[in-house]
Amino acid sequence: MVIGGLQKNSLIDFPGKVSCVLFFSGCNFDCPYCHNPELSKGEPQNKSFLSEEHIFSFLASRRGLLDGVVFSGGEPTIQDDLLSICEKVKQLGYSVKVDTNGSRPEVIRHLLKEGFVDYIAMDIKTDPFDYSPVIKNEIEPDDIFSSIRIIMASAINYEFRTTCIRPFVNESVVERIAQYIKGSMLYALQRFHPAVMLHPEFFQNNEIGYNDQKLNYLKSIAEPWVDKCIIR
Repeated sequence: MVIGGLQKNSLIDFPGKVSCVLFFSGCNFDCPYCHNPELSKGEPQNKSFLSEEHIFSFLASRRGLLDGVVFSGGEPTIQDDLLSICEKVKQLGYSVKVDTNGSRPEVIRHLLKEGFVDYIAMDIKTDPFDYSPVIKNEIEPDDIFSSIRIIMASAINYEFRTTCIRPFVNESVVERIAQYIKGSMLYALQRFHPAVMLHPEFFQNNEIGYNDQKLNYLKSIAEPWVDKCIIR
């Protein structure tokens, strides 16, 4: 595994649990607004990667203090040893949450089949049929839709989430996404927080975020299609 960063404590990343967050380095997407550009490019957050020994020593020392471990990134599902790492973390008694872009449905399927994951958060960047201009890499829409179906058919808690950023997200995009995930237990519309971005030149100083009034309007569009919609 290639761990580029560790957040030792979090009260917000794993719903209902005190967790730590492991940030995998490397991603198969190239979203221009990515707020972890160094991880996306396969670099560590600080000056060096963290060893597996370091990570599991930390986790062993936090038993009884932490409830869960979040695998984020980067993109966890492109790591060859994700399943074995999740298994080891589960054996330590932790709950596991995986953040994913949904591009590798077969990995999600195996995680669920083996019982190695307790919560999945899947990002839906825009309408899956329009991913190419967003992520700058080829992706099959069917992979995204397969991941949606697999997650919704599972017995675990999950959420879908969309960062609301122009020009990739608007009223019609939110409505289409909500229809694709019709009946899902939770859909989170995420505020865009201007910060470090992977490709800031893409936006050419345009206003790209949404204010609270507009976010609430987008929420009202999604709400009829899902069990619960929130703004985060």
